[in-house]
Amino acid sequence: MLVRGNEAVDVAVVGAGPYGLAVSAHLRGAGLSIRTFGRPMGAWRDNMPKGMFLKSAFLATSISAPGRGLSLADYCDENHITEIDDFHPLPIDTFINYGLDFQRRLVKEVEEVKVDSIVPLSGGFRVSLDNGESFAARKVVAAAGHMYFAYTPDTLADLARGQSKPGLLTHAGDHDDFDRFAGKSVAIVGAGQSALESAVLLREAGAKVHLVVRGSSLEWIDPPSKDDGLLRSLVKPNTPFGPGWSHFFFTRAPELVTYLPANLRLLLAHGTYGPSGSWWLRGRFDGAIDVRLGTEVVVAREVNGKAVLNLRNRAGAASALIVDHVLAATGYKVDVGRLDFLDAGLRRGLRRVPGSGAPALSRSFESSVPGLYFVGLSSAATFGPLQRFVHGTDFAARTVARALAASASHTAAPVFAPAA
Repeated sequence: MLVRGNEAVDVAVVGAGPYGLAVSAHLRGAGLSIRTFGRPMGAWRDNMPKGMFLKSAFLATSISAPGRGLSLADYCDENHITEIDDFHPLPIDTFINYGLDFQRRLVKEVEEVKVDSIVPLSGGFRVSLDNGESFAARKVVAAAGHMYFAYTPDTLADLARGQSKPGLLTHAGDHDDFDRFAGKSVAIVGAGQSALESAVLLREAGAKVHLVVRGSSLEWIDPPSKDDGLLRSLVKPNTPFGPGWSHFFFTRAPELVTYLPANLRLLLAHGTYGPSGSWWLRGRFDGAIDVRLGTEVVVAREVNGKAVLNLRNRAGAASALIVDHVLAATGYKVDVGRLDFLDAGLRRGLRRVPGSGAPALSRSFESSVPGLYFVGLSSAATFGPLQRFVHGTDFAARTVARALAASASHTAAPVFAPAA
């Protein structure tokens, strides 16, 4: 149900990636009136390079729907897409097309309009859009995704602040392809999937690639096992993220993570499934990539239009690397202060998980601001590493929809006056 004008909607959902679409689909299934804002699958379409494959296993990459028949496997069956399963990597184009098909079927009225501000009202929120419209919503779900939280270390950020030649430094999330780097030299800082796959894609695009890694080795995820015997399942039960009791705990009972101390939850959220490359990528990672293990960037600066990285290895030996471009594959760090669509006073008043910039959430994903919910990466510090992956959409969407449906019948309409 699409509601406009001064009539309050039950829920405004900000974001139309997997989490925003899943929550919207479940809220609609619960009979709530909603408006959803964002570019459908926008970060996947605009901020991930062509030729990329997903790190997640096939069976762990479905967007949660309130009914049957809308899983990734169903989409592949309907479209006669074969040779994609847990033993074959999933191309990003296939996942994007699946997400867009999900949106067309279940969340038809996604509005590709920017949300300018969300301000608390008595009983709800005023949502203002960049087309000049304002409306009232009883609840808000922030599903803004990871791009708001792209993290670049200070040693590299200094390069961006001091450069006279634009484009010497970018984040791995800034690119939808690497073709423009053909014939260029590129230094990648990082050791996770993003760094390793970017290194391969850049080399295949014709770039000379240098990979700077703080650790003493590169880590690779083992390929999935076809041995699902009883003994193995007891010792290491299989999960969508690989075998092991810890993985079983995170994926089957994320609500239990909320009972852990904040420092342990943060350790789990960031330390589980740490920097590593997928098993299927290892065969494409060859000797043409210059890997600097046990090495960190001390200073980064521009000299004559080039990026100069002063490096130091674990033995204390210094060296310099001169390249045309630096790619920060340094991940994402949640800080709700960077969500500029939230009113500045609202952001300041949000209670954080101690030791982080992540919002402190209830067991229904509600923040310390009544009626404001966060899902996806923003919720990992409360519910654990499952919320970093598409597989987490099911727990998040069902939990939020259940909580909002229960409160809808006895929530008063917000006190709303249109913006002047």
